[in-house]
Amino acid sequence: MKRFDLRLLKDNFYDRMLELMKNDIKDGENAIFLFEIGDFSAVQKSADLIYENGYTLMNSIKFNEVDWTIVVKKVQPEKKETETKEEE
Repeated sequence: MKRFDLRLLKDNFYDRMLELMKNDIKDGENAIFLFEIGDFSAVQKSADLIYENGYTLMNSIKFNEVDWTIVVKKVQPEKKETETKEEE
């Protein structure tokens, strides 16, 4: 498990986070990323990027008043299920 502090990048941490997952984390290994949340949009965007790039979001926690921590595992995520309604 490796920890990366991306707070200095402010809202521009997404590319660096994905680069670190690709190059510095081994298959099956976990990474912890610390970043600033601002208006909270970074939380959802980071979760979406992790899923779209084939990694699994293990945990997402507010670290303090301005920082957020996510734990990501370098394994394929489970497929998202979509609910379909039958017509009556």
